[in-house]
Amino acid sequence: MGRFATIAVGAASIALASCAAAQSNTVTTPEGAVMQVNSDLAYKPGELTQEQLTSSTRDLFAQDSMNVFRRFPRGMTEQMIAFYTEALALRSLSPIQLTSSQQMILTGVGSGQIKLSAGQQGNRKYNMEGGVKGGTGIRFFTLTYPDKATVAARFTAAGLPAPQFVAQGDGTEAALVTDPGGFPIQIVVKPGAKDGSNDGVGVGINASNLEESRAFYREFVGLDELPPVTDKLLGITKYPYRHGETTIYLYDTGDNLPADNGSAGIQYVVSDAPLADAKAKARGIAVETPLNKLGGFDLITVWLNDPDGVTNYFAQVGPNSRTAQARRSGN
Repeated sequence: MGRFATIAVGAASIALASCAAAQSNTVTTPEGAVMQVNSDLAYKPGELTQEQLTSSTRDLFAQDSMNVFRRFPRGMTEQMIAFYTEALALRSLSPIQLTSSQQMILTGVGSGQIKLSAGQQGNRKYNMEGGVKGGTGIRFFTLTYPDKATVAARFTAAGLPAPQFVAQGDGTEAALVTDPGGFPIQIVVKPGAKDGSNDGVGVGINASNLEESRAFYREFVGLDELPPVTDKLLGITKYPYRHGETTIYLYDTGDNLPADNGSAGIQYVVSDAPLADAKAKARGIAVETPLNKLGGFDLITVWLNDPDGVTNYFAQVGPNSRTAQARRSGN
């Protein structure tokens, strides 16, 4: 457990969050959603066994992928939508109206989503200077396509320079572009890939302490640990951790790098968010937004932070949620 945030720090984070929640009964997520805090949602002391508390969250996963957030300044909304749906050709899904002024724009990648969140909320840090190697936190997404000529044509049609692909030495070609907010996107062309990256998404996290982050995603989250790979385009060694269609790539490019824990985040759709919350508390993992409900959405969530402050958001969707309704309708 020493490889995670210390018990003292985790307990302090929980206490501060709980104190704030007790005063207002609501919390605001990094995406701007106003959530209703309710202590009755949590498991009571003694309800869970030590084995339940110390096992990973893997058995709770209810979706064969993770969703990811991309947070950006509100004034870039139109450019961001055009980039992700036209240049990258991701599926455009119906948006979610979180508040009267806050909308979540959804794009599909296989069974998962890239969620575009306009507005940079709270005390998150945003620093994409230096690109993939210039800071800690989520530094890039990887998307896959079957044909580079089609990708180039889409970028040109969107008024953007065509990506410049280089051979990776493993039968694939890759290019690095940035979205309108300066966030890197690695485009990989490989035989047999589904168009629009419907095979899923990769998430690159530059870790300040690689072993601590590897332990977090392997032992607490419970992702499949794969052999390390060399990425010739990016010039890094990546340590992959996978769930279904989504792979997190951990890597390390040096000490004392500036943090970015705001530009992107991770979401897991789970069967029991209060159990994820209890497992996190048992390990002393920092809580960003305590256990809560989103009124009108049949949704229970808890927001945790990885060792570098990357939001790991566990969402339990009920039968009346929009997510559940979309699954039943096949959308």
